[in-house]
Amino acid sequence: MTVESTAARKPRRSAGTTGAKSVASKRAGAAAKESPGAGPELVQLLTPEGKRVKDAEYDPYVADITPDELRGLYRDMVLTRRFDAEATSLQRQGELGLWASLLGQEAAQIGSGRATREDDYVFPTYREHGVAWCRGVDPTNLLGMFRGVNNGGWDPNSNNFHLYTIVIGSQTLHATGYAMGVAKDGADSAVIAYFGDGASSQGDVAESFTFSAVYNAPVVFFCQNNQWAISEPTEKQTRVPLYQRAQGYGFPGVRVDGNDVLACLAVTKWALERARRGEGPTLVEAYTYRMGAHTTSDDPTKYRADEETESWEAKDPILRLRTYLEASNHADEGFFAELEAESEALGKRVREVVRAMPDPDHFAIFENVYADGHALVDEERAQFAAYQASFADSAVEGEGK
Repeated sequence: MTVESTAARKPRRSAGTTGAKSVASKRAGAAAKESPGAGPELVQLLTPEGKRVKDAEYDPYVADITPDELRGLYRDMVLTRRFDAEATSLQRQGELGLWASLLGQEAAQIGSGRATREDDYVFPTYREHGVAWCRGVDPTNLLGMFRGVNNGGWDPNSNNFHLYTIVIGSQTLHATGYAMGVAKDGADSAVIAYFGDGASSQGDVAESFTFSAVYNAPVVFFCQNNQWAISEPTEKQTRVPLYQRAQGYGFPGVRVDGNDVLACLAVTKWALERARRGEGPTLVEAYTYRMGAHTTSDDPTKYRADEETESWEAKDPILRLRTYLEASNHADEGFFAELEAESEALGKRVREVVRAMPDPDHFAIFENVYADGHALVDEERAQFAAYQASFADSAVEGEGK
């Protein structure tokens, strides 16, 4: 991936200007002609080869990062990937009903997740396992829903991290409404909503953009463009880069290298600080790649070429940061060995916790449906109780025979 000069990359942020054709779009077109094949314009601080590059606009947001913090980012990505791999294996062994892997998207999630403050509120989809890690949610709590033993597994208010949302794109509306409330309360916290390139085609997302812009809501829309909405490639969903959609709603859009954890950290910090200052929403498009299947029920070999996947393997976010750490003498073999041992311990704990999860209370589905109870729910509960009892009766009859 070629990293252009700062001047050439200026159009990567759409300013929400009006008119037949903005200066930004003209520059973007010119840049594309000048560097054909260079790839999409995006903010990048760490190249796929692990080389640190400068960016006058976003360097200040990571200028004071320490070697210890860099090692922390690397640790976050490694342990998140190990957890994810363990969950995939557990599903294949019949211990989970389904799993949505984040393989390849660790930098986008860890970088943006570490940019949030404790008082910020996060609205995820169902793949933000790395963001959950950053928010302090025990990774084993993410697995209950996929095992079918609960509807979430954690208290959203404990970590300001909402429960996973299965309905595609609807969490952007929840985030927008919450952000509008934050603004009315006069708080200086911000909200961040995660979604994918496929969700960007949903009406809920468009409606969220409209309301957040009109009400100047302190929300960051973080789109992980992993190139595929299940089997649908991005080019069948949009005629322009996703970040440019922000122009039509009147707020900035930025495209960042989603496999560069430093760039994701810097851009998300910038966007969140902008929101806290009362400057309204931002759309961040993290240009990344889904290395695995959409979920474990999917077979990506049916719709994408091996060559495409191999080209993105060379941009692996973890290998990229490791190369930089080693070249900068910020990490030695002792660090990597300790992390490997920690990774093994995490995998072992995940397996043990999942297999020990108790079956859910069959009658829990009738709780909290109505605040004060309801006759119809009571009737349904009684019918279900009778249905459950019929199995016990059948067993007794069978023993009698």
